[in-house]
Amino acid sequence: MSREIKIALVDDHTLFRNGLRGLIDGKRNCRVVAEASDGANFLENEEAMAADVVFMDIAMPILSGDKATTMALERNPNLKIICLSMFGDEKYYSQMIEAGAKGFLLKDSPVEEVFSAIESVMADEEYICDEVMQAFSRAMQRKEENELLSEREIDVLLGICRGLSTQEIADKLFLSKRTVDTHRANILEKTGSNNTASLVVYAIKHNLVEI
Repeated sequence: MSREIKIALVDDHTLFRNGLRGLIDGKRNCRVVAEASDGANFLENEEAMAADVVFMDIAMPILSGDKATTMALERNPNLKIICLSMFGDEKYYSQMIEAGAKGFLLKDSPVEEVFSAIESVMADEEYICDEVMQAFSRAMQRKEENELLSEREIDVLLGICRGLSTQEIADKLFLSKRTVDTHRANILEKTGSNNTASLVVYAIKHNLVEI
């Protein structure tokens, strides 16, 4: 008989922790040994820090999931941390990767994926659900596309999106009008845009500006 896998749950929503505990506890040699409502509480909990697998929320008060992950792994490198995310948390994924998380699940993932993630990380493999992989792919694509433009060209594009005139952009960036016009022409060519409206659409699509 395989040994029992000790699980810790770290999330600031009590109802979510209760639901996840109900799905995991006592099933497939898994037992929830500790819960914490934030990263700081987790780090202070000896049972949680001694767990085999930790399900870690990203956005929490007091101490976020990525910072808690970094600090926890410094103290116990054997922890297998699985990140829990909502769709809107895409921007945090890279932070959790850098922090050392080994698995990524959405909070509405099927229960089978929860156990697949546990099995994978316990076998020293990574587990990333399909939806998160797609989010990674979209983020990398945006990064690659944004690298088409230089930092100065992005500055000029942001000025255009804010409705500034060529002279206003030039004054703001300490450039000549002619230089701004050159940058604008280069931006149009690089992005395949035809006019100011299409430049604004490009900037919104690639998360350079928010609406």
